[in-house]
Amino acid sequence: MPQRKIAVVLFNLGGPDKPASVRPFLVNLFKDPAILRVPFFVRPWLARIIAHARVKAASANYAILGGKSPLLELTEQQARALEGALSDMNVRCFVAMRYWHPFSLAAAREVKAWEPDEVVLVPLYPQYSTTTTGSSLSAWRDAAAQAGLVTPVSTLCCYHSDPGYAQATAAMVRQAYEDARAALDPAVPLRILFSAHGLPESIVKAGDPYQFQVERTVAAVVRVLAMPDLDYTVCFQSRATPQKWIDPSTEVEIERAAHDKTAVLVVPIAFVSEHSETLVELDVEYRELAEKEGVPGYFRCPAQNSDPAFIEALAELVRMTLGRGPGLCSFVGGRTCPKPFGDCPHARAGAPKPVPALAHAS
Repeated sequence: MPQRKIAVVLFNLGGPDKPASVRPFLVNLFKDPAILRVPFFVRPWLARIIAHARVKAASANYAILGGKSPLLELTEQQARALEGALSDMNVRCFVAMRYWHPFSLAAAREVKAWEPDEVVLVPLYPQYSTTTTGSSLSAWRDAAAQAGLVTPVSTLCCYHSDPGYAQATAAMVRQAYEDARAALDPAVPLRILFSAHGLPESIVKAGDPYQFQVERTVAAVVRVLAMPDLDYTVCFQSRATPQKWIDPSTEVEIERAAHDKTAVLVVPIAFVSEHSETLVELDVEYRELAEKEGVPGYFRCPAQNSDPAFIEALAELVRMTLGRGPGLCSFVGGRTCPKPFGDCPHARAGAPKPVPALAHAS
């Protein structure tokens, strides 16, 4: 009997593939109703204005990276590595980007042409947000319908405190910490800044569980590290609009480290692939800020990319999701977010209350 064909779709943000793509990429980003939460008839016009205002700075950032984002190539590498980790199954991985090619519709058409028996949707966002996984899922539903793809679908919504993911992340953090410690004078203290992409505070207050899940990720990684008296904090980067964003900001934490005369190790805790916000914002802009403020040492932990332990954690999550059968699941099966987070996809689906242990200890 032939093996069941399993299509695994990896969701990611996407990025411009050449300088001319920067402006349309930004327009696509800000046209997303999950990102720019204004009336629909205003959004296209406002998106073009915001993109025009940001294109010069964004183009300069991508110029540092050779004129394009490395995200597609890195995501394709993750897809091939994941296929290898699932080599005992008849699995093919597809990439669906949200704001630049390959879009969900192209991926859905490729999936349909392959004729799988089941589709597994896996976000490369460990923590769920309406602005990332939620937006990608919405785009996928529309694309699947347009492509005529009616195969049973299993959806992984988040894996913020998954033990395998936490172990893999902690191993990278430990190595980066040891490398930083070896480069520093023993008298200089070292603080870990777990830096995640920020969100407008209004989105979190409306029920988005992202900040809660980022904090759970950090708690899980710190537990695995088991380093007594570890100095660490959670902070948020990449503010993009004038409104109030969740805090503390990574910039403020760098300034605080300078005041405390402590070196910093920045860990991109919500990114699993290198891209402009790690390679430029963290490696260039924040390093310059740290040097200007007099931080005694600035170090950065790499993103996971195709780290074998991370890929193996993803593979186990795929197996778990398949085992749950078609529908929505988290890394523990059910809902993990407390009741106030009404934008949790399980809450929207009318799922049971969260797993008690996860709500307090994950």
